[in-house]
Amino acid sequence: MAEFVDQVVLYVKAGDGGNGCASIHREKFKPLGGPDGGNGGRGGDVILEVDPNTSTLLDYHHRPHRKAANGKQGAGSNRDGAWGEDVVLPVPNGTVVKDAKSGEVLIDLVGAGTRYIVAQGGHGGLGNAALASTKRKAPGFALLGEQGDELEAVLELKTVADVALVGFPNAGKSSLIAALSAARPKIADYPFTTLVPNLGVVTAGETVFTVADVPGLIPGASEGRGLGHEFLRHVERCSTIVHVLDCATIEPGRDPLTDFAVIEAELAAYGELDDRPRLAVLNKADVPEARELADMVRPMLEEKGLRVFTISAATHEGLRELSFAVAEMVSAARAAKPIEEPTRLVIRPKQFGDAGFTVKRINDDTFQVTGEKPERWIKQTDFTNDEAVGYLADRLERLGIEKALSEAGAKAGAEVVIGSMEGGYIFDWQPTLDAEANQGPRGSDNRLG
Repeated sequence: MAEFVDQVVLYVKAGDGGNGCASIHREKFKPLGGPDGGNGGRGGDVILEVDPNTSTLLDYHHRPHRKAANGKQGAGSNRDGAWGEDVVLPVPNGTVVKDAKSGEVLIDLVGAGTRYIVAQGGHGGLGNAALASTKRKAPGFALLGEQGDELEAVLELKTVADVALVGFPNAGKSSLIAALSAARPKIADYPFTTLVPNLGVVTAGETVFTVADVPGLIPGASEGRGLGHEFLRHVERCSTIVHVLDCATIEPGRDPLTDFAVIEAELAAYGELDDRPRLAVLNKADVPEARELADMVRPMLEEKGLRVFTISAATHEGLRELSFAVAEMVSAARAAKPIEEPTRLVIRPKQFGDAGFTVKRINDDTFQVTGEKPERWIKQTDFTNDEAVGYLADRLERLGIEKALSEAGAKAGAEVVIGSMEGGYIFDWQPTLDAEANQGPRGSDNRLG
């Protein structure tokens, strides 16, 4: 039987972009054929997709490392490299994706077919054909492909069900699901029989709803005791909570009223569940002593504003009335709730006028430049090619970095770090002139000689 896993750490790596190609067209009687190097292919994405046929994260528990294919390198004759193939990972409905390092919730995946790019593939580098201009007619360099995103993500499954059955171990929650639906969970007469949430589909008249039990709730579950703290998250998405109270327990200090108070305290400690409608079920009425106890505590539970049903999951007594009562509560909750739509991805464009970089003075002779564009351009540059380095200097100057460094007090020869102080690229800054006006032979730049 497949194991149920509802939380995993997933290590994903998108594909790297392919390098661009520096090539010159060669043909007989055409010595100046011009640049014809193609662009590198884009790296593949790692995509999470909600799949209705997937109910567990078990596959990622066994294989937590997933990587998309790299893009291919460009070639001569204007041939672009092939794109890397995407990797699509199916996840259950109700999966929450978090950044493992920061704990930030990246997205809550709800709705069949909803997709989220958890790691984006790197762009391919431009070939020299794409870099040609009126002043740089035959570039002797190409851009390198960008690296794909790499992320350590936490996938957390919160079961999407209408009704949550809560109660002490061995209260009869699994038996009740088996009696109400076609589900066949493991059932035994010892505590913690249920180690994973069970789901069942129940039909009552024209209403069809899903029921999930939350296993292993005991005092202190919300603080990490027992199994309940692992599964309390599954109650969050349920619209109705059903207390299953054991009227035939022989454990000292336990009775239906005490059990109800303890479970309510755990739900309150977990938080955000106060607004859910409740219903109480007094189970195991087929035992004579249990029926007497149920008749005794029923008025006390009703005084708390609860609808109370005396049932027997073993003999199916009272199950029809219970199923219709729950269906009524579920229908009311559905009517009050807006229609659930697949998760919408929100794209937040950068503020208009954003320069795209910042310059920070570290000390008298050291300056740090951070920003998406300069850091990306650095990674695209082949530093073994002087002309490519000159092209980078020209791009940085056009972006306004040289002007910003001058305004920050940088002098010729100052140390400039582009990126993080630990792993960034370090340069001895020299104010430059226009790169295209300083072109020498292919692969060289007069400013660097």
